[in-house]
Amino acid sequence: MAKAHVYKRDHINTDEIIPARYLNTDNMAELAAHCMEDLDTNFVKKCKPGDCIVAGDDFGCGSSREHAVWALQGAKVGAVIANSFARIFYRNCINCGFYPIELEDAAGKINDGDEIEVDYKKGVITNITREIELTFKPLPDFAIEIINDGGLLEHIKKSSH
Repeated sequence: MAKAHVYKRDHINTDEIIPARYLNTDNMAELAAHCMEDLDTNFVKKCKPGDCIVAGDDFGCGSSREHAVWALQGAKVGAVIANSFARIFYRNCINCGFYPIELEDAAGKINDGDEIEVDYKKGVITNITREIELTFKPLPDFAIEIINDGGLLEHIKKSSH
């Protein structure tokens, strides 16, 4: 079970996910300490492992940096559920081993603080708080393999043996 952290806005950019002033490291734990801080100063304190971010359109727009995904992973965010994602951010998620979920009207169907469960394979989000099931199109098997292997580099290493 995960808690939803809902941001009812579009165009949350990579500088809001991890401010540029912290890009002097690729250490996930260091990046995690500043995850979402310019958007929500309390995010790191309230986010527990497996919790999900819910947002509007074009999540991850702006600079095409992996640091944004690494900050989310370091903060142990389970997934980002958004109406849509910036394409480069979406692919960076998969390449880094992180699951992006596209769900139309995500922030209208999930409230801040709702308890949710995600079945990534079936494409079902159970909103336990609201007692509803929401369906999304699951990622294709090849993308799930990359995520399960820990990202594209680990997937290539595993596949080459």
